[in-house]
Amino acid sequence: MKAFLVAGTASGVGKTTVALAIMAAFRMRGLVVQPFKCGPDFLDTKHHSQICNRASRNLDTWMLNADANRAVFAHGCVGADLAIVEGMMGLFDGVSGDSEAGSTAEIAKLLNIPVILVVDASKSARSVAAVVRGFEVFDPELNFIGVILNGVAGLSHFRLLEGAIESGCKTPVLGWLPHESEIVIPERHLGLEYPCEQAGSQDRVEKLSALAEEHLKLDFLLKSIGDMQPARSVPKQKSISASVRIGVARDQAFSFYYEDNLDLLQEAGAEIVEFSPLKDRGLPADLDGLYFGGGYPELYAARLSENFEIQEQVRAFAESNRPIYAECGGLIYLSREISMNSDCPDPNRTSLVKKYCMVGLLPLNIEMAVNLINFGYVDVKFTSDCLLGPKGTMVRGHSFHFSRIASHDATDTAYKASYSLSGEHAVEGYTRGNLLASYIHLHFGAEPALAENLVRHIRKVKKELAVMA
Repeated sequence: MKAFLVAGTASGVGKTTVALAIMAAFRMRGLVVQPFKCGPDFLDTKHHSQICNRASRNLDTWMLNADANRAVFAHGCVGADLAIVEGMMGLFDGVSGDSEAGSTAEIAKLLNIPVILVVDASKSARSVAAVVRGFEVFDPELNFIGVILNGVAGLSHFRLLEGAIESGCKTPVLGWLPHESEIVIPERHLGLEYPCEQAGSQDRVEKLSALAEEHLKLDFLLKSIGDMQPARSVPKQKSISASVRIGVARDQAFSFYYEDNLDLLQEAGAEIVEFSPLKDRGLPADLDGLYFGGGYPELYAARLSENFEIQEQVRAFAESNRPIYAECGGLIYLSREISMNSDCPDPNRTSLVKKYCMVGLLPLNIEMAVNLINFGYVDVKFTSDCLLGPKGTMVRGHSFHFSRIASHDATDTAYKASYSLSGEHAVEGYTRGNLLASYIHLHFGAEPALAENLVRHIRKVKKELAVMA
């Protein structure tokens, strides 16, 4: 198997476009391509998965330790011919300015995979060589196998840039991509739109592949990468105890899940049963627990509020004391209401202020905001026993949302959250009976016992309810 990482000099240089184009081209050639994303992003992975027809997985050296990242990589690569890892932000950008911690560069060295550097050359001439040379010498431990120039005006512009880089740098130029409006992926307040929301998404994939084949040295790229053998993935044995069925809300409103979270739940003995709070009029039969991930409930608030049947079943599920775990968008859905005003990022707004009733299991009123709230990585300490583990458990996650709790009644909490960027501390992890909801997205790979604890708790409640029946 071969592998490489697509990194950028900064955010916004087009590394996602370049990565998708290369993925599409090699998929069109018949290769089995396994995609990965550095960092906690949920949206780029969806575009990876659509093109590669394999679930893209997240690598993150802040949330996950070295062994966990190697395990995620090895597990994802099973059966693949080629692994393509898309970086985050700039290659060396991480959690601080004086170390590589949490950066794309750290992941490249951890996995020992070579790097392709993407440079936005739309406004560059000979100076582009200084940028490339700076990246080459900044960290001698990195293996650069090529440079791809994005946003190039045309062939003559590319020849000028290529000549500058070849005369002053060691890294070969692998080609260029022009600015093409047909392949631009629309963005909104949390990032890229979903692939399924875009008309002609398959045409875009074919266009990406064609551009890569026309402008990039793909054969040279493959030949320049040595074969590698990821650390062997040894899947855990699934629990021999009685299985439980966990309903996972998964549709356009709820889709922010780490694939490894779902894998770990299955390894712990859970059967994952997907359902749609948007479309389904009831919960699947015989569920023992519910998991509501993040997503865009604010964009579908009207439809969610009008689906009275499934809301009533979710309330009845909670009243039966069966466990429910929710993150971010899931917290919004389980709150009393969500309100949006004229400053909120809702493209379908028809009035200045609109309120939508949600399930109402938590005494929280949510409002949309203009800016990100508590953005960034989060350290979490459990301040009381909860669905995911005992008091004192330390885990890591991240926060990424444009909404806030505007008002609330008294409610218990199970987390103390410490936000990495702001340095602020806050109570989090709202609880009610066997319900736990939080704005914080947790990667269960950071502490595999989280998934085991959740499944164990669900199984315990299932047995108790069976005795009472």
